[in-house]
Amino acid sequence: MKQNKLAVIILAAGEGTRMKSAIAKVAHRVAGRSLVSWVVAAAKGLNPAEMCLIVGHKADQVRAVVAGEKIGFAVQKNQRGSGHAVLQCAPRLGKFQGDILVLCADTPLITTDTLRSFLTYHRTSAHAVSILSAEFGNPFGYGRIVRRADGSVQGIVEEKDATGEQRKIREINSGIYCFSSPAIWQALKKIKPDNAKKEYYLTDVIEILNNAGQTAGACSLGVPTEILGVNTRVELAQAERLMNARILRRHMLNGVTIIDPDTTYISPDARIGADTVIYPGTVIEGATVIGERCVIKPHSVLTDARVDADALIGPFAHLRAGSVLKAGAKVGNFSEIKKSVIGPRSKVNHLSYIGDAILGADVNVGAGTITCNYDGEKKHTTTIGDRVFVGSNTNLVAPVTVGADAVIGAGSTITDAVPARSLALARARQINKAEYRKKRK
Repeated sequence: MKQNKLAVIILAAGEGTRMKSAIAKVAHRVAGRSLVSWVVAAAKGLNPAEMCLIVGHKADQVRAVVAGEKIGFAVQKNQRGSGHAVLQCAPRLGKFQGDILVLCADTPLITTDTLRSFLTYHRTSAHAVSILSAEFGNPFGYGRIVRRADGSVQGIVEEKDATGEQRKIREINSGIYCFSSPAIWQALKKIKPDNAKKEYYLTDVIEILNNAGQTAGACSLGVPTEILGVNTRVELAQAERLMNARILRRHMLNGVTIIDPDTTYISPDARIGADTVIYPGTVIEGATVIGERCVIKPHSVLTDARVDADALIGPFAHLRAGSVLKAGAKVGNFSEIKKSVIGPRSKVNHLSYIGDAILGADVNVGAGTITCNYDGEKKHTTTIGDRVFVGSNTNLVAPVTVGADAVIGAGSTITDAVPARSLALARARQINKAEYRKKRK
């Protein structure tokens, strides 16, 4: 894809005191990804020539969550407002010729499509600066867009500085801007901290550019929830709910049945085949891949697992990272699978733990079976051949191999290899003591 004459600045230096957290605000997660990672991903979809992330408070934490991204950094050592923050990018972008898009790192719901439409508006309107705005029923706390009679933007007034009449305005500033460069750098140097918070507001650039004979415009957003800023744990939960609803909608439109979206959580990286049915209370995390026509029954958790077509999971099943269910396999009630392969049509129906194991096709694992995979220092593998029948309450002490078509009697503790087609019994001899209860009395 050809790069745009576009640079992106992402503001991530704020302290975020209302989160009341030792974690940097933008490092908090929504749907498994940090807030800032969502914004970076949306910006990357525009294929910009440059990206600059402004860090400050807990800068090391913020850098860590975007490690691996092709992005530059600027540091705002003292939080002196958004205008001052953007100015810290001047050494990197001061000579850039094109458009400069300014984003907030705490708005995880913003999408590439919206940013692309906004960029198109800016380029076709020929404004020196464009603002992404939205209509809010309750605009409290947001800067208000003050327009002229011709629709152009006269300025943005912050809540604390607004008059009573200005506070009635419902069109608010999203905090997302597009500037023409190099005009932005000249305007930033003219900002003064003449406001209630004594900070250098980026919004003051609007008036400065207007006074210089240049125009400002505002593009109203179709989906106001996209600009939801996360400043508290309450807003974090709201963003989580909205993001999850977006993810679930995508899967449902692709042919997945989700019986109760309000109680189902799916990672943005998960892939799910058509005609799979997901019951309430299910959590699908990480890069889990689920094939077609699977059934995930209530209250199951899947993390970085692979599930082939026609598998049945749950209820109350747990598939941990590295688990693979082959076509038609079943993992049922209160069973846990960890880093194991469950072969085609094999069944681990209830109350079992299968860890570091490889099961062949058509294996039946009885209730209460455990692979004893850890010896206190290392993990070991259990290998079970095709068509093996494992009786209930069996302990398989790894490393151990069970040959094809073997049968293991219920209640056995297997420590040695079981040959193919053999019956293995490993129980203590039963002793019955007659009249035992009577004698005790």
